Amino acid sequence: MASGTRLRIAICGAGIGGLTAAVALSRYPDIEVEIFEAAEKLAELGAGVGIFPRPWEVIKKLHLEEELLRYTEAKPTDGPVPSFRYRRSDRAEGIEFYTLVTKGSLMTFHRPDFQNVLLRKLPSTYRIHCSKRLRSYSQRQGGPINLLFEDGTRASFDVLLGADGLKSAVRRSLLNEKVQWAQSENNWSEAAHITTLIEPSWSGTNAYRALIPADRLRIRDPHHRVFTQATQYLGKNGYIIAYPIANGRMVNFVAFKSQHHLEHSKYHEAWVCPTDKTEFLGMFRDWEPEVQALLDCVEKPLRWAIHTVKPLNSFVSGNVAILGDAAHAMLPHQGSGAGQAIEDAYILGLLLGHPSTTRATLSRALQIYDDIRRPFSQRVQERSRLNGQYFTLSCQEIDFNAIPEHEMLTKLKILGKVFTKNWEWAWMSSLGGSVEEAMRLIESTE
Repeated sequence: MASGTRLRIAICGAGIGGLTAAVALSRYPDIEVEIFEAAEKLAELGAGVGIFPRPWEVIKKLHLEEELLRYTEAKPTDGPVPSFRYRRSDRAEGIEFYTLVTKGSLMTFHRPDFQNVLLRKLPSTYRIHCSKRLRSYSQRQGGPINLLFEDGTRASFDVLLGADGLKSAVRRSLLNEKVQWAQSENNWSEAAHITTLIEPSWSGTNAYRALIPADRLRIRDPHHRVFTQATQYLGKNGYIIAYPIANGRMVNFVAFKSQHHLEHSKYHEAWVCPTDKTEFLGMFRDWEPEVQALLDCVEKPLRWAIHTVKPLNSFVSGNVAILGDAAHAMLPHQGSGAGQAIEDAYILGLLLGHPSTTRATLSRALQIYDDIRRPFSQRVQERSRLNGQYFTLSCQEIDFNAIPEHEMLTKLKILGKVFTKNWEWAWMSSLGGSVEEAMRLIESTE
């Protein structure tokens, strides 16, 4: 350990959450950071990622805005801006019924571009280790955290941040630790409950993701609306979202196939794997021509069986904290998974970087993080789940099976207002209040 080092922090996971945490911590020269990534090399899957105004505040505070803007055609604005256009499309002739208007732009990126901007922002003193999958950790009161990796190597740190995604090894070890503590106090019911939280839970929805070269779609349909307008095509039990990324060279395409009655059941196939589009084409066979044009251009889709993390009672155990998907993996129906990871990372960076946070006061800083971020991110989890029902016309508010055709447009417009109200936190609220509260709490302990 270098002289003058206040804290040594290990981050497991080099995705958007882990790298944003590292960038946030890089502002404090007396904190050492090492990043451990399970993959053999740093390579994000090439999906799109959307950032709403709330997490974009963090991007600006971390001075990432200028470089990120080189990788998108989207322009950040503060005023009302049209976002997604909505159509009911499970019919021969689609019905356009709503345009989502947000306060500030939804910024869209190719995920590897986003990751590379974060990597370039890291100090040269930060070490990144690939092929380092955590097996488990152990910690003693007031002592260091000892990490054991699958390759048999070990490391020791003051703090462990688990940003290692849906199948997080840090979350598994953290919850197993809590199970042991509960059992040691003969609290068997609590131990049993915590055990049910360890494994991710299938949502009943599969997503089929692909990147469509814009030139290919242009040949098929030169005037397709997704070249100029992010669009969601809704229907019973499924929907499609498409929008341009990579400076307009690609169209990000995702088709969702939902079986809501299977939520929390066991998924027995590979969670993420290449597949053939015949696996989902049948569901969209009778959808409108715009959808058919997109489907004709899909090649080599990836199937993602969308799993979530059940709501946890805490994101913290001792001097270990989890963030992003490791803590609150959510359905993608509000485009907020990456944004919530960014918010987690920023608040953690502020609290751990605060001069009052030392080895002796770490648990207090992490508890403040848990108190501030867990309730909010879990509310976003539930709101994202509800949007998935609204977008597949499976909502409690409106029975789309019983609506006569002459009332359809009116009811669809009501649906637009319902899902907007459920979603408007993403552009109507600010992270500023959470930052102020975090600072008030950490400074009240000095």
